Amino acid sequence: MDKRVYLLTIVSFVVGMVELIIGGILDLVAASLDVSVGQAGLLITIFSLVFAISSPILLFLTARIERKKLTLITLFIFFLSNVLAVFSPVYSVLFISRIISAASASLLIVLCVTMASTIVEPQYRGRAIGIVNMGVSGSLVLGIPFGLMLGNAFGWRAPFIMIAILTLCSMAGVYFFMKQIKPGQGAVSIGQQLNTLKNSKVLLAHTTTFLVLAGHTTLYAYLTPFAQVTMGLEGLWISIVYLVFGVAAVSGGAIGGSSADLFGTKRTILSVIIIFVIAIIAVPFTTFFVPFFFFIMIIWGSMSWAITPPMQSYLIELSPKNSDILISLNNSSLHLGIAVGSFIGSIVVDRVSIEYNAIVGGVIIALGLVTALLATRRDTAASQ
Repeated sequence: MDKRVYLLTIVSFVVGMVELIIGGILDLVAASLDVSVGQAGLLITIFSLVFAISSPILLFLTARIERKKLTLITLFIFFLSNVLAVFSPVYSVLFISRIISAASASLLIVLCVTMASTIVEPQYRGRAIGIVNMGVSGSLVLGIPFGLMLGNAFGWRAPFIMIAILTLCSMAGVYFFMKQIKPGQGAVSIGQQLNTLKNSKVLLAHTTTFLVLAGHTTLYAYLTPFAQVTMGLEGLWISIVYLVFGVAAVSGGAIGGSSADLFGTKRTILSVIIIFVIAIIAVPFTTFFVPFFFFIMIIWGSMSWAITPPMQSYLIELSPKNSDILISLNNSSLHLGIAVGSFIGSIVVDRVSIEYNAIVGGVIIALGLVTALLATRRDTAASQ
């Protein structure tokens, strides 16, 4: 398999890390910029929302640009957004920097996935997508601990300095090692992009991604209080929980991609979701014995990101000529799922009990199994 896939994985990791890296240092940001913690939290909210809606728009606007050139331009904009964050004198400037970084990041993730699927042989496509998604999943699960460590040691601006430096390194890697890649198609309007959703299989696939990630985040967004309430874990143990989960999630991306190549995308999608439902529902029943909890959590963590590679590979199979669009919309579905899952989880925590977050999340993922079954029920490829 083409080694440049690993370069794209590094780029996706650097870009993806900026979304949640501020999560562990909201109190530091709030104190420094004289805003409430709630206002500081909006820096995460706005990032997720902009990320979800911007990639289809940017994909349309940049459809005719050669992919290596576009990647370098977008990386430079992403670099500038993080420099702006470093030197933000007030909250409003930092807020603007988050909007710019989210928009550029959304396009970069799509570019990394589509370029990875383009530069490898067809039989390695699922694996390549899985490896790139390891970078995305790794950045999302490791962003909080990285931000926490650097922020507490050197101040809240330090994580953005690190990302800016890593972005420059990524630009150098792309410039020297990536060849030119022609765009897959001409400019496609937003309406035409949304028209792909008229295909029921495509719509159901995106819905599956949305439901699976919403169900996952219903518990994952509250993993720290869950571990504290149900098992009394604190301090170092919480860090270990996140570390173990992060390793499992990153591994899941590779597992999902390899399984898609070996067993087919549809079989992998259905198998992953079934295991996912069982694992997340089992979580609250394992808290009586911490090693058992870790065992089930590893399965849950790996399945949480094993679904993305086969789903995106399946979408490419449905309509290769629209691969950029379909992957862009799928990433939007993923991030909308994260936002909705966090919201649903907050309701469960406030009005019922955090011990029920896993059950509610499992039910939502089970709905995703239904949509996945409907999406994969026939072999006929989409004509869109």
